Amino acid sequence: MAPPAARLARVSRTVSFSACHRLHSKSLSDEENLKLFGKCNNPNGHGHNYKVIVTVHGEIDPVSGMVINLTDLKEYMQEAIMEPLDHKNLDKDVPYFAEVVSTTENVAVFIWENLKKLLPMGTLYKVKVYETDQNIVVYKGEETVSQK
Repeated sequence: MAPPAARLARVSRTVSFSACHRLHSKSLSDEENLKLFGKCNNPNGHGHNYKVIVTVHGEIDPVSGMVINLTDLKEYMQEAIMEPLDHKNLDKDVPYFAEVVSTTENVAVFIWENLKKLLPMGTLYKVKVYETDQNIVVYKGEETVSQK
């Protein structure tokens, strides 16, 4: 009897964090920032209750029956997401955003890069960030769009 074929699966885990930020680009004038970002350019900032869904993928281990131990994934997410971002002013407390506009797109990239350093190589599949119920960003590690 042949050994069973490897089975692939995706596993997701969710966390929520609260943070404030101000959408503001140093490359633009105050007037241009206000026009581009509107009320989100408020000099005093504004806050969100973000929800993040992290998805990993890989082979289901025949012994443990898991793609990843969820306790390990929880710890990785605590270190990569909660510790640097929860109850923070993204622009002032997170060095990454000193030079990068703290849009949800860039928050997703930040989380991806942090998780990639912690997770087993090749297992991170997707980071999905809900800024609100209506505004959602999905990032899968893409760096550039090819030019035509």
